[in-house]
Amino acid sequence: MHIQFSGASREVTGSCYLLDTGIKKILVDCGMFQGSDFNEGKNHDNFPFEAKEIDVVLVTHAHLDHIGRIPKLVKDGFTGKIFMTKATAELAVLIWNDAYNVMTYDHEKFGYPVLFDTTDIAQAQSLCHGIDYTIPLELADGISAVWKDAGHIFGSAFIEVTVNNTKIGFSGDIGNKDVPILKDTQSLSDVEILLCESTYGNRIHEDIDTRRSAILKLVQEGTQKGGTIMVPAFSLERTQEFLYELNKLSEYDKSLPKIPIFLDSPLAIDATKVYKKYPEYYDDEAQKLHLTGDDFLDFFQLQITYTRQESMKINQTPGPKMVIAGAGMMNGGRILHHAIRYLSDPNSTLMIVGYQAEGTLGRRLYEGAKRVNVHGNEIDVHCTVKALGALSAHGDQKKMLEWVGTVKDSLKEVYCTHGEPVAATELAHRIKDNYGIKTYVPEYTEIVEI
Repeated sequence: MHIQFSGASREVTGSCYLLDTGIKKILVDCGMFQGSDFNEGKNHDNFPFEAKEIDVVLVTHAHLDHIGRIPKLVKDGFTGKIFMTKATAELAVLIWNDAYNVMTYDHEKFGYPVLFDTTDIAQAQSLCHGIDYTIPLELADGISAVWKDAGHIFGSAFIEVTVNNTKIGFSGDIGNKDVPILKDTQSLSDVEILLCESTYGNRIHEDIDTRRSAILKLVQEGTQKGGTIMVPAFSLERTQEFLYELNKLSEYDKSLPKIPIFLDSPLAIDATKVYKKYPEYYDDEAQKLHLTGDDFLDFFQLQITYTRQESMKINQTPGPKMVIAGAGMMNGGRILHHAIRYLSDPNSTLMIVGYQAEGTLGRRLYEGAKRVNVHGNEIDVHCTVKALGALSAHGDQKKMLEWVGTVKDSLKEVYCTHGEPVAATELAHRIKDNYGIKTYVPEYTEIVEI
């Protein structure tokens, strides 16, 4: 039995792991690589395995870097079943269609290639099966899988696969502490092998208790400047989490400045509808609000701009104002149109609320770039750029160590994936030093026997 690391090895995107049990070839996630372009060139490379030989795909959650190449997998010959939580099954289709729309726009405007088409998406959708948390799924004699709540985004899970007497954990992405709306990350059971994400393996987030006050401070400062507050937000979870906090500041604290706030992301708008279908996924606080009839993802200042025409009208609204738009790493989507208009404005603010992968525009701005190219436009950056780690959907080093530590007695090996080399290596060292467990930072396409 072996595992091949087919993505997210020494980098944060492209999650894809092949578990070959000798009886079944099981693929866990099949995500898109993300970098300077929305549709990164290596997404078009051949998979390091034969798609038609894969028996089943297990999906941790609906972020593009975990599901984005599944339609390509289908295009290349995969015909098996795809299992994920029920909410993830609905969100995945939204993500695929949104990705296709972005790719076709980029193809028509800039000549970039398209990774898959609507036929591939429809075929992928037909293969999807929604399952419930904590209920084991039999994949073959002696082989089963169970999904447990990762607390990362809506419907997210880490997956424990049991092959005869060996239990292997696939972390997917593990959520931050005390994330609004979502339940806390569940505990691992007695896994022996763990593939563990390490996105923030070398970072400690700000105190989560300061989240709301930090948001309020940045909104107040941006309002005083009179410009546009740009929030490039991932359409799944970060946007909903941000709306949740703005709702609290607006309707309960009454402290939110009375500025127009635009949700300028069709994907986020559609995803929010899925949130409302599965209240059983909510944490206790969100459950209470739901039961009292409080729509915690809406408030009077919020304006929905679904169509391109509605989006274009945002430009006619004078500042101060806020625009929440995708994509979260600023490598595509409507946020780029606002970036072209407002990055050079010293009165405007860019509020970064999620991880920015290496090579993305968001990453360059986060690191202090003073001049950037957006859709062929050279732009001098004069706006204020601020980042909020407390809004990350990923657990930090402390959270990951605590999560791994709960099964230190059964763990034999940990493979740190889904992290840049420095972050993955530091988390690996910390796990080894704290718990005496063998740790590795695998290379892309590396195969290990287990």
